[in-house]
Amino acid sequence: MAAFKFNTGRAEDSGSAVTAAKVAFRFVLIFGIVNFFADMTYEGARSIAGPFLGMLGASSIAVGFVAGFGEMVGYGLRSISGYFADRTRRYWSLTFAGYAINMLAVPALALAGNWPLAAALMVAERTGRALRRPAVEAMLSHAGEVIGQGWVFGLNEALDQAGATLGPLIVAYVLYRRGDYHYAFAVLLISALSCLGVLLLAWILHHRRQGLDASHTPSVAGSGLPRAYWLYAAAGALLAAGFADFALIAFHLQKNGSVSAGLIPVFYASAMATGALSALIFGKLLDRIGFPVLLIGFGIPAFFAPLVFLNNAKLELAGMILWGMGMGAQDSCLKAVLSSVIPGGKRSTAFGIFDTGFGVAWFLGSVLMGWLYAKSIPALMAFSVAMQLASLPVLALARKETPRLP
Repeated sequence: MAAFKFNTGRAEDSGSAVTAAKVAFRFVLIFGIVNFFADMTYEGARSIAGPFLGMLGASSIAVGFVAGFGEMVGYGLRSISGYFADRTRRYWSLTFAGYAINMLAVPALALAGNWPLAAALMVAERTGRALRRPAVEAMLSHAGEVIGQGWVFGLNEALDQAGATLGPLIVAYVLYRRGDYHYAFAVLLISALSCLGVLLLAWILHHRRQGLDASHTPSVAGSGLPRAYWLYAAAGALLAAGFADFALIAFHLQKNGSVSAGLIPVFYASAMATGALSALIFGKLLDRIGFPVLLIGFGIPAFFAPLVFLNNAKLELAGMILWGMGMGAQDSCLKAVLSSVIPGGKRSTAFGIFDTGFGVAWFLGSVLMGWLYAKSIPALMAFSVAMQLASLPVLALARKETPRLP
C-alpha cells in the first residue's frame, strides 16, 4: 500500500490546495491522538521502570543495560522495518502490528514477578515501537510537504508528550493510592486499548489516500543518501550517546532518597510537559527561522546531567525540565530536517537507518553511564555534557549541505 498523497498536484487550484491542507492536518491530528494514548501507556510505564526493576532485584548496571539494550533493539530494528515498509508499501500493516505489540507489552508487566521477565517485556515494548515508527514518520512527512515539516513533527510530538505527561501522573496517583507497581501497569491497559481504537479510526478515514507525493522532494543522485543526511545522523548519535535514559535517572532519585518514590513519576511528567511545549515551539520556529533553533534546542539541554545527578530535589527537578526540553527538540526537529534532504520514496528507509544509529549510540552511552554511575558520578556528568555539545559543530556542517533549511 503506498504512502499518502495529500497534494492534489494542481497548484493552480487554490480550493484543492486548501482541501489537501485540511486533510493533511486531520491526518496529523488523528495520529497525534493515537500517539497521545500510546505515550500515556509506555511513558507511564517508563516512569517507574527503573524503580520497578530495582524492586525486583536488578543492579544499577542491569538497569542501565536493560534501558540501553531496549533502546538499541527498538531503534536498531527500524532500519529493517523502514526498508520493508518502502519496499512493500505495507505501511498500515506494519503500523498496526507495531502498535499492538507496543501497547500490549506494557499491561503485561503487571504479571512480571522477576526482573528478567520484566526486562524482556520492556524490550518487547520497544520492539513494537520499532516496527511501526518509520512507517508512521514517513506518512507524517508527506503531510509535512503540505503544511510544513516542523509544524507536523512538532504538533505530533506535542501530543506525544502531552500523553507522556499524563501517563506518569496517572501512575503516580495509582502508587499513592495503592502503592503497587503491578497494579499501576494493569491500569495502563485502558490507554493501550484507547490507542488501538483511535488507530483503527485513522485507518478507516485515511487508508484509501494512496500515492507517493514526490513533487517537493529533493533529487538525489544515484541510490545513496546525501552527505547532509549522514551528518545529521552523526549529530543524532552524539546526542543519543550523551542523553541519559530516565530509568537510570529514576534509579538515582530512588537510591539517594532526595525524592520519594511517589514523586518520581511526577518529575518525569514535568519533563514530558516541558517536552510537549518545547516540541510545539521548536517545530514551528524551525519552519520560520531554521538552523538557529537547533543550536538552542540541543545546546541548552546539554547541561541537564550536572543537575539531575545531584542530591538536591529542586536542582534535580530543574535538570529534568532541561532533559524534557532536549527530548522535545530532538523528536520535533531531527526528523523535520531529515525530511528536507531525503527523497519521498526513501523516507521510511532513511528514518529507519537514522534511528538504528541513534539507538546503537543510546545503548552504548547508557551502558557506559550505568558503569560510570557506579564509579564516578562527576565523570558521568562530564561525559553526558561533552557528547551533546559535540553534536553542535556536526549540525553546523550539515546545515551547509541543506539548501532548504534557513
